[in-house]
Amino acid sequence: MRKPGPPREIPPPLELECLRALWKAGDGSVREVQAVLSEQRPLAYTTVMTLLDRLSRRGFATRRKVGRAFVYAAALDQARGREVAVQELVATWFAGSRDELARYLGVETPPVETEEPAASPAARPPGGRMDTTLL
Repeated sequence: MRKPGPPREIPPPLELECLRALWKAGDGSVREVQAVLSEQRPLAYTTVMTLLDRLSRRGFATRRKVGRAFVYAAALDQARGREVAVQELVATWFAGSRDELARYLGVETPPVETEEPAASPAARPPGGRMDTTLL
């Protein structure tokens, strides 16, 4: 039997679909999130309710009571979600190297230049060469 690993910093795929619906709608009740999701994938009301509850418990969404219903809102913004997903991808599949990911994607990364401190013009010998006889 497989041991559970540490909790992921990004939600699993189906929960992520609910989070995307919240990003699109801003906030919403279970019924409203279900309506947004039905454009791509029809899910039962109870399934959406369970997914939103999980998102809330894990801190990816917030909920507040309005009348008899809960209204959910994304607690994780889309930009941060992408950032965390890329970090997880790099750590898991590319041994922590963003350069390896870039090479895999065929993206050229500019070389990192290390600049030596420039000597002042007065300290530079004529012709740009240093006399090393005294060294």
